[in-house]
Amino acid sequence: MEELLEILQDIDDSVDYENETALIDDHILDSFGIITLISEIEEHFDIEVDAAEMTPENFNSAAAMWKMIQRLQEN
Repeated sequence: MEELLEILQDIDDSVDYENETALIDDHILDSFGIITLISEIEEHFDIEVDAAEMTPENFNSAAAMWKMIQRLQEN
C-alpha cells in the first residue's frame, strides 16, 4: 500500500489519501489525475485496469484502490 500512497502523493500531495473516502465523488481527483493514476498503477503493479474496473467504488479511496490492485494481481 505504501507504493500506492507514493503514487497518489506524486499526483497531488495536498490530499490526505489515507483518510479520504470520496476522491471521485467529491471531484478531488480530476480526469487527468485519474488517467495518470491508472497509468502509474498499471505500470508499477504490472496489472491492466480494464474499463469495467474504472468505477467510483474502486477509486474513491486508497483502500479501495489497494483492494482492486490486489484482486487484479491475483488474476
